Amino acid sequence: MQGTVDGFSYGLVTPLVAYVMACLGGALGLRCTTRALLVTHSWRPGWLALASAAIGSGIWTMHFVAMMGFTVEGAPIHYDKPTTYASLGVAILMVGVGIFIIGYKGATGTALFTGGTITGLGIASMHYLGMAGLRLNGTLEYNTLTVAASVVIAMVAATTALWSAGQVRGLLWSVGASLVMGLAVSGMHYTGMAALSVHVHATGGPGTGDSPAGLLAPMLIGPLAFLCLAGVVVLRDPLMVLGKPNWAPVEHKPGVPAHTPVHHSARPAPLRPRGKVGHRESRTPQNR
Repeated sequence: MQGTVDGFSYGLVTPLVAYVMACLGGALGLRCTTRALLVTHSWRPGWLALASAAIGSGIWTMHFVAMMGFTVEGAPIHYDKPTTYASLGVAILMVGVGIFIIGYKGATGTALFTGGTITGLGIASMHYLGMAGLRLNGTLEYNTLTVAASVVIAMVAATTALWSAGQVRGLLWSVGASLVMGLAVSGMHYTGMAALSVHVHATGGPGTGDSPAGLLAPMLIGPLAFLCLAGVVVLRDPLMVLGKPNWAPVEHKPGVPAHTPVHHSARPAPLRPRGKVGHRESRTPQNR
C-alpha cells in the first residue's frame, strides 16, 4: 500500500537547522577555495582539500539533519551505516574533484563548467546514495522528471558557488554566496524528496523502532566536529576575515601580499652633487 510520507515531523526546525549546516559548510569551503587561489602552489592543495571536506561535510550534515524530520507512517526507518558513511565519502571526493579543477584552472570557461558539473553531481550522488542507505518495510520509488530537476538544481548551485569563490573578493561576498548555496542545496534536497514515494509492504506490522533523530544524531557528531575545527582554522587566518584582501601578485606568483615585497622604485635614489665635474661633462661635447 501507499505509505504516508512526512518530511517535516518537527515542523520548520529541521529545514532551518539543515539550511544553517549547508550555509556553514559552504561558507568555510568557499572561503578556503578563495584562499587557495591566493597562495603558492605548495600550500594550495591543503586549502583545496580543506575546502572539499568542509563543503562535503556541510551538505552531508544538511541532508541527514533534514532526514531527522522524515517519517513514513507504518514503516519504522533505519539506516545502513556503511552506505550512509559511503555517501559522505562520495560527497567529499566528487566535490574535491570540482574544487581542485577550479583551484588550478580558474573559475572561468570550461574549467568552471566542468568543476561545477562534477561538484553538482557529487551533491546529487550524496543525496541519493544516502537515501539508498535507508532501511524500512517498503519500497522507494522516484519520479524521473523531479529527480532530473533536483540534479540540475545541484549543478547550477555548485557552478554559481564556485564562480563566486573564484572572484577572490571579500568576506561579505563569500557569506552571500554561501547563503545562496545553502538555499540551493536545501532546495535540491527537498526537490529530491518530493520525487519520492513509498510503497509499504503489508507484512511485518507497523512496529515502533527508533526515532530518526536518535538514529542519526550519533552519526552527525564527527562531521559537526570537523566543521567546528575547520571554522577555527579559517578564523585563525587573519587574511580570511579582513574582508576584501589587499593583495597583488609579485612576479606573477599568486598569494603574495602586496605590502610584503620591497618596491625598489618607491624611493628614488639620492642624487650625488656633481659640482664642477658635471659642468665639465656637459661642456665636453662642445669642446669636441
